[in-house]
Amino acid sequence: MNIIPAIDLKDGKCVRLFKGDFDQTTEYSDNPVGVARKFSEFKVRHLHVVDLDGARTGTQSNFDIVRAITESTPLSVQLGGGIRDRKTLDGWLASGVTRCVVGSVAITDPDEVRAWMTDVGPESVVLALDVRIENDEPFITTHGWTRSSGMTLWSCIDSYLGAGLSHVLCTDVSRDGAMAGPNTDLYREVLKRYPQLQLQASGGVRSIEDMHLLREAGLPAAISGKAILDGNISAEEISTFQQNA
Repeated sequence: MNIIPAIDLKDGKCVRLFKGDFDQTTEYSDNPVGVARKFSEFKVRHLHVVDLDGARTGTQSNFDIVRAITESTPLSVQLGGGIRDRKTLDGWLASGVTRCVVGSVAITDPDEVRAWMTDVGPESVVLALDVRIENDEPFITTHGWTRSSGMTLWSCIDSYLGAGLSHVLCTDVSRDGAMAGPNTDLYREVLKRYPQLQLQASGGVRSIEDMHLLREAGLPAAISGKAILDGNISAEEISTFQQNA
């Protein structure tokens, strides 16, 4: 299983939000490129970047920072945040980003996103499916987790299989940034239904023990931001984990 460190960008800085709330922000560094270079020493191959400014405004103001990361580290970067049209998608891919993470627009305009996947290839697109558990069913949330789409995770994934869907980033929004532990039961059910998916777990990771639980559940990859930035998962633990993968 691949551990994927995460960097969230806001106002040119590396930050974390609590449960996606812009009013509950923790600033970690004013040098995101330096943070990415540090992560590249952890024996990881991938980096997850969220452009929070882009997600909030639709304007890609962190382009130069992301390009500097792709040019100065060996990491394969996947990026999300405010990707709402083909021009933005193409711009990020041209900047050196390996995969673009698409969220709300995948729910509000699925025909458009399926066309992107057909044109640029499904390997270049990650569906970010944020869910909230209601009556034991995972329902998709959109617009920064503020709205329920009324669509289940299962019906959404089903609708993209014909377009060659490969990469899904699934977040239980009640767990993100809360250090409550990952929702391994949800991820087991996703892989049981769709064993072909390159599923990425996100939200709730507290320690390397949680990473072991996710690996035991069969996850191909897991994202961690806060636990790594806070030092609850060390560089040595990540290196050992990856060597034993």
